Amino acid sequence: MGGFFGVASKSDCVFDLFFGTDYHSHLGTRRAGMVTYDKEKGFDRAIHNIENSPFRTKFDHDANSMRGNLGIGCISDYEPQPLLIRSHHGTYAITTVGKINNADAIAEKLLQSSHSHFFEMSGGLINATELVATMINQKENLIEGIQYAQELIDGSLTMLIMTPKGIYAARDKMGRTPVAIGKKEDAFCAAFESFAYLNLGYTDYKELGPGEIVVITPEYVKTLVQPGKDMKICTFLWVYYGYPSSSYEGISVEQMRYNCGAQLAKRDNVTPDIVAGVPDSGTAHAIGYANESGIPFSRPFIKYTPTWPRSFMPTMQTQRNLIAKMKLIPVHDLIQDRKLLLIDDSIVRGTQMRETTQFLYQSGAKEVHIRPACPPLIFGCKYLNFSRSSSEMDLITRQVIKEMEGNDKFAHLDVYTDPESSEYQEMVRRIGEKLDFTSLRYHRLDDMMDSVGIDRSKLCTYCWDGRE
Repeated sequence: MGGFFGVASKSDCVFDLFFGTDYHSHLGTRRAGMVTYDKEKGFDRAIHNIENSPFRTKFDHDANSMRGNLGIGCISDYEPQPLLIRSHHGTYAITTVGKINNADAIAEKLLQSSHSHFFEMSGGLINATELVATMINQKENLIEGIQYAQELIDGSLTMLIMTPKGIYAARDKMGRTPVAIGKKEDAFCAAFESFAYLNLGYTDYKELGPGEIVVITPEYVKTLVQPGKDMKICTFLWVYYGYPSSSYEGISVEQMRYNCGAQLAKRDNVTPDIVAGVPDSGTAHAIGYANESGIPFSRPFIKYTPTWPRSFMPTMQTQRNLIAKMKLIPVHDLIQDRKLLLIDDSIVRGTQMRETTQFLYQSGAKEVHIRPACPPLIFGCKYLNFSRSSSEMDLITRQVIKEMEGNDKFAHLDVYTDPESSEYQEMVRRIGEKLDFTSLRYHRLDDMMDSVGIDRSKLCTYCWDGRE
C-alpha cells in the first residue's frame, strides 16, 4: 500500500524524517524516497529500491548528506516517489497513498486537453503520483488542484505536498487512509502511522478528517479545507495493515485485534490444545482468542527476521509464497501430537495457508483448525491495493463459488456474504475441504465491526460485502 512521513521544523529535520519514514517500512515493499528543502541548498531528493534491503541500509548515506528544515519521505509499494515537480505553482515535492482505478481515462483526458506528457515506468504504466501532480497543475492554486484530483479519481487519494513555505497534508475525501499530526517544541510532523513520531519526541496533535487539507509549518498547523461529514476508513488497517502500536480514529490496532480474537472464541465450539497466530499479523488475534477461551497461547512457528525483512518480497505470487514459508521456522515440540487452532489475518488465495497446514500435519499435528480474523474476501479491493491480483478469480472464495454455480456470472453474491445462508456455509465447507483444514470458521462481519468499536457507517467493508 505505502506510507509517508513529513516534518516542518525550526531546526534541521533530517534525523526525524529518516526515522519517521523508516517506521512505515511495513507498508511498502518496492521503493522509498526522501525530499528535503533548505533555504540555501534548495530541494534535495533521494529514491532507492528497497526490494532486497531495508530502508535504513539504503538511505544511511543520504541522511548524512541531506539537510533542511522541511522534508517528506515515503515507503511505496509500487511507484518511485516522492517526485519533484516544477510547474506554474513553483517547484514542489509530492508523495501519495491510494489507488487510481481510472488512471488510463484520466491520462487520456489530460493528454488531449492540456498537451501533457508522462514518463512510462516499467511495464508501460504511468507513475500514479506523477498523474496526480498533472491533475493538480490544471488548477490555479494547489488547494483547488488537490480537490480537483480527489474528485476526478475513482479510488482513493491521500497526499503530502512540500513547497518552500510548508507542507500540505490532504486526507482522502472519504478518509479511507489516515493522516496523523504530531507536535513537539520546535516542529510539527504528519504521518500515515501515528506511532511513527512518538519515539522522536512528538505528541499527538490531531487526526485529519475526511477530505481535510492543512498546511504545516514549523510554527503552526492551519486547516485550509474543513473535513467532510462522511467517512469510509479501511477496516483492514486494524485487521492487517496497521502496525500494532498504531491507532486510527482513536482506536488501538493491538486492542482491536485482541477484541477480534475474543469474539472468535465466543462463537467457537472446538477444544484445541493450543492457540497460535500466523506471525506477525495473526499473533494479537490469537492472544485475544486465548485470553477469552482459556486455551493456552503458543508459538509453534517463529518468524526469522534478522535477514528476512518484510521488504524482501518478490512481486511474483509463487515466489512470495515460497519466501513467506521460508521465514517461518517450526518448533516441533509444540506441534507433535497437538490439536492446533491457527489464526491468520485473512485468507486470500489460500495457497500459503494450505502449505502451512500440510506442513503441520507432516510435523505430527493431530488437528489444524483455521480461524481467519476477518470474513471471507468476496470482492477485490477497489481502494487500497490490498491485493494486486489481476482478477477477483484469484480469490479462493470466487473459485469455490464458481464451482458451486457452474459459471462466473455471480448474479447473487450477497448470499455468500451472509453467514446464516446455506450458500455461505457450503462455500466455507468447501474451502476448508480444499485447503485440508480440520475445520474452518471465519470471523463474522458484525463481530468484526464490534471489535473496532466505531460507527459501522464510517468503516469500509467493500471487500467482504460489496458495499460502497
